[in-house]
Amino acid sequence: MDQDKVTEFLGRAMTDMAATGGAGLVVIGHRLGLYRALAEGPATPERFAERTGCNERYLTEWLRGQAAGGYVTYEPATGEFSLTEEQAFCLADPNGPNVPAVFLIGLGYLRSEPRLTEAFRTGEGIGWHEHDEDVFVGCDAFYRPGYVASLVPEWIPALDGVDAKLAAGGRVADIGCGLGSSSVLLAEAYPKASVVGSDYHAESIGLACKKAADAGVGDRVSFEVATAQTFTGTNYDLVTMFDCLHDMGDPVGAARRVREALAPDGTWLLVEPYASDKVEENFNPVGRLYYNGSTFLCVPNGLSQPGGHSLGAQAGEAAIRRVVTEAGFTRFRRAAESPFNLVFEVRP
Repeated sequence: MDQDKVTEFLGRAMTDMAATGGAGLVVIGHRLGLYRALAEGPATPERFAERTGCNERYLTEWLRGQAAGGYVTYEPATGEFSLTEEQAFCLADPNGPNVPAVFLIGLGYLRSEPRLTEAFRTGEGIGWHEHDEDVFVGCDAFYRPGYVASLVPEWIPALDGVDAKLAAGGRVADIGCGLGSSSVLLAEAYPKASVVGSDYHAESIGLACKKAADAGVGDRVSFEVATAQTFTGTNYDLVTMFDCLHDMGDPVGAARRVREALAPDGTWLLVEPYASDKVEENFNPVGRLYYNGSTFLCVPNGLSQPGGHSLGAQAGEAAIRRVVTEAGFTRFRRAAESPFNLVFEVRP
């Protein structure tokens, strides 16, 4: 046995455990608005307690733990903690990457660990709707910044003729819309278009209706509780699915329903997590993030539904191509990509 390799592995394990506990501290900071408060300026724990109204002793430990992880900056000469511009952008800026959201998802799905452990023995599924609310809220908050940055500026223009159709008043079906952020973004960008969002999770649809009303687009965005195989309407110019096809037990049935619902010259915008068809090329931080989430969320959800599929979050382009081809589509291409997503244009 190579003792140096043992030491190296133990270091990796301790780093992971430190990050696991750190996830809880990030979520606490997010819920209490501590990052936003610290973004106002440097503070000692005493002054930070005055600023936030929280207990000084707890804050002291939180600040030190966050500094140890590189999430907060510490100045030994003054005893003050602060956020750099970059830290504040990632942790406290509502228009930033919203890093705390990914930890919210993680803590949310970890609550299902006892049930998932038993599912490993039985092979039973766990439905999306059976998870903690933090999963739904966290997923919406985590993915939304990426959609804001890419959906209208990059992904729609990468599709043949879709931008012009929507600008002229096209019809959109947003399948698996969750809390409706993607539906609202499309409605805001294309005032003449109509958008119908659908999701099988009733609680998410309730939050989506509120989100659309708050954004002032409730007259152009409607929502329904429906699966990807049963959503209503036909003759859509655009059908969208954002990071959800791989969660479905019957993705082929969903794809067939999309083909029925599209106009003859319509387009299916299919966005999936970034993954290589070569398994070993997914052994990186992003792949690990997705495999973890997929084990807790995506695979169990697929196994909970009829259809016989459980693609998982790292399905890859070849597997997605097989699904849409089996459903009868004849045109499939990768239109765009990002470090987190693959963006496909699918047409009849």
